[in-house]
Amino acid sequence: MDLQKLMEQAKKMQEELGAMEQELGDTVYIGKSGGSEGVMVKVNGRNEAQEITLPKELIPNDDDREMLQDLILIAFNEAVANASEDREARLGAATSGLQIPGM
Repeated sequence: MDLQKLMEQAKKMQEELGAMEQELGDTVYIGKSGGSEGVMVKVNGRNEAQEITLPKELIPNDDDREMLQDLILIAFNEAVANASEDREARLGAATSGLQIPGM
């Protein structure tokens, strides 16, 4: 087996995986509850909340609703960031610093 060819294939696969990871990270996913006029959450593939929408029926005052949506968005993203940091710290200690794709 040609080592040079194997290295080229590995590099190509790494580039393709990087492009796929970027595409997945940029994809927006939507979750809803309470029907079409209920609560809606949009997240990207990096698990970051992009938008939270609460229906007027729950909070009629526009200013209060917008402030609550923003506060939930911030709290959600902080929780995800904290979970990610903890995961990296624990897995980093367990793998003794090895860079394992997907972990």
